[in-house]
Amino acid sequence: MGQTQSGADKEVTLQDIQELYRKFASECPSGNLHLHEFKRIFGINSNSTEEESAYMENVFRSFDTNKDGKIDFMEYVAALHLVLRGKLEDKLRWSFKVYDRDGNGCLDRQEVRQLLKIIYKIKMHNDPSVEGNIEDICDRIFDLVDKNNDSQISLEEFIEGAEKDPWVMDQLKLDIGACDWFIDKQEKKP
Repeated sequence: MGQTQSGADKEVTLQDIQELYRKFASECPSGNLHLHEFKRIFGINSNSTEEESAYMENVFRSFDTNKDGKIDFMEYVAALHLVLRGKLEDKLRWSFKVYDRDGNGCLDRQEVRQLLKIIYKIKMHNDPSVEGNIEDICDRIFDLVDKNNDSQISLEEFIEGAEKDPWVMDQLKLDIGACDWFIDKQEKKP
């Protein structure tokens, strides 16, 4: 039925999702969610690192499907559905979209390297030992995923590589802990 996220045994119920929709309508009466509000919802503030802020900007951009600088209610609903209940292939397509900053349909080493830095800084909380490993991790991902050796990863190569290799999946996972975050926010409601 529902999927769990981040190894959690929790599931977001339809009632939970309906509450989040209600919250959107009350917090965004204009019907639009702007970047600064999106960051605030996910706990990104002036104390957050530059990497965390950049990461959330990429996530925001990926949900802003019409590229108007805001997330309207329909984009919000689609984003919630994808993150909270989406199938693995759909989540991988979304992750690819977040990685593909220039929108050219391929990932180059610079794009992968940059997002690996962001993900690792968030996951490891600025552990300096990770920084030197980013290049090695990027090389290994390209060795495993770039089947035609053109120094670019297509969407198809990305999905196939992530589905076939658990290590690659773990490295490429854009895990914002949506279910855990959502349930935590609901439990703290006044």
